[in-house]
Amino acid sequence: MAYLRVVKGSRVGQVFELLGERHILGRHPQCEIVLDNAAVSRHHAQILVNHGNFYLEDLRSRNQTFRNEEAISERVQLADSDIIRVCDIVLSFHLQISKELAEKDSKVLTVVRSRPRLGADSSARGTITDEADSSFVISDSDLDTDKPTKSSIVGRVNAKSAGKFNFSINPETKLRAILEIGSALGSTLELDDVFQKTLDGLFQIFPQADEGFALILDPQTDRPVVKATKSRLGKHDDSVRISMTIVRQAMNDGEAILSHNALDDDRFDMSQSIANLQIRSMMCVPLMSQSQESLGVIQLDTTDLRRQFDKDDLELIVSLTPQIGLAVENAHLHVELLRKKEEEKDREQEEREMDLAVQVQLDFLPNKPPRFEDFRFHDYYEAASRVGGDYFDYVKLSDDRIAVALGDVAGKGVPAALLMAKLSSSARFHLMSEKTLSGALTALNAEISSGGLGHRFITLVILVVSRNPHQVTVVNAGHLYPLLRKNNGEIQMLGKIKGGMPLGVVDDFVYEEEEFPLQPGESITIYTDGITEAMNSANDIYGTKRLASVIREAAENVESMINKIVLDVENFCEGRPQRDDICLVCLERISKTNDEPS
Repeated sequence: MAYLRVVKGSRVGQVFELLGERHILGRHPQCEIVLDNAAVSRHHAQILVNHGNFYLEDLRSRNQTFRNEEAISERVQLADSDIIRVCDIVLSFHLQISKELAEKDSKVLTVVRSRPRLGADSSARGTITDEADSSFVISDSDLDTDKPTKSSIVGRVNAKSAGKFNFSINPETKLRAILEIGSALGSTLELDDVFQKTLDGLFQIFPQADEGFALILDPQTDRPVVKATKSRLGKHDDSVRISMTIVRQAMNDGEAILSHNALDDDRFDMSQSIANLQIRSMMCVPLMSQSQESLGVIQLDTTDLRRQFDKDDLELIVSLTPQIGLAVENAHLHVELLRKKEEEKDREQEEREMDLAVQVQLDFLPNKPPRFEDFRFHDYYEAASRVGGDYFDYVKLSDDRIAVALGDVAGKGVPAALLMAKLSSSARFHLMSEKTLSGALTALNAEISSGGLGHRFITLVILVVSRNPHQVTVVNAGHLYPLLRKNNGEIQMLGKIKGGMPLGVVDDFVYEEEEFPLQPGESITIYTDGITEAMNSANDIYGTKRLASVIREAAENVESMINKIVLDVENFCEGRPQRDDICLVCLERISKTNDEPS
């Protein structure tokens, strides 16, 4: 865990964890790390994280930013133990918490997580004032409680039975407190507001309270987080130091604790937080859920021995905690409800966008086979997800020639679908502008290679069907070989001799074409690997041999041939989800003796 530690300034020893990718240091209260010094710019400098490395950058501050006493004019990389100076505040940068620091912080909270930018989750803020709405993550270490201790605890009250207390003690004060805090809590569902309003009310009820805080267990991480603080002492400290011993005892036992003169309590020996804050008397009250589980605590402290809390005060604050606990639970439920609504809204938006993407992609694909004298065509397309990277098209080149293209973009989903859309328009352009099929594919490859697609590539096969003479010209860019079904049932792979590399691999690759005659009754099938690589429950691959066998035995009509292939693949997969997009195109030369007119 990387962190900054204050080595010179008003908060020497404070530690900021560096979580996330960006941390702004400055005087503005919305900075991740707030530096309370008038000479510091509002947004003075920033620390950026990239691939595990940390970089320091000055944000055009008035008084510059220094690394190891050298002013920086550009982004510089930080090394372990580097010294950062911002005006009079000096911080040391460390890649890991040292053993000495971990031992020192085992008793007292000193680590403060850097706070998120405006608009982010407010559960890890890093600034406190006397009216603060700040939040802090508390370390989960405890004091060694095995040895005998001198205790200042003078009273305990079971918070789980708070509603059963006798209200005869100061009934007017209790009633007024319950009404005031209840009214305040009933007016908000924001958790930070719940706690700040609670502390405001408690400070009215207990005039001897000098400082207080509200702490809860984060429902996501189960770590204690300080959500609000309040002080009459006029302090503007950017950290809260909390000894966790009594806090944990109150939460674990479900008992409210009254302590007199915490400075004399062995539990706080060597606790810098207690010494600094001069805590003389405290009340620590657990907040219980309806199911009697600890949600957190509220603690009030006083520094004046003449104005200590007493048992009546403890009973009074305990009598208020059921309302506070209920407000906390309601706030949690409200946050969860908003989160679920937002997720549902996002899902609905994604669904609408995906529906539009599906429609747009389908618009790029032919909606029906073309009519072309002496030939019949049929096709089938199904994406593994809502949208896919398989592509096919018919491009009429002249009255005597039509191109049939089928390709497979590496990957699946929206990225592949976007690239498929580009392929569709580019392939049409080059097929209609180039004189030869090989020239069209060579030009298409040059365009795809220069498009900055990274490691993506495309396999593509294009057939140009001609009526005069009746033949097929084939160019293959790394795709599966077309299967020719001859009249005697023989299956022949086309284009094996002059097959080329996939598009986008080598930018200056020159493709070659081959020509094949096509007799009446013969057919050609082109397909993607969603067919041949379909897998059953035994992890067997469908394969080209099985596909060739189905084509060999299929009826002469290309529509029934495709239907039989798709059905056979479905039966082979035994209901397993489709792993890849499936695309099939079949064409046949019509036999004059048994086919209807085109």
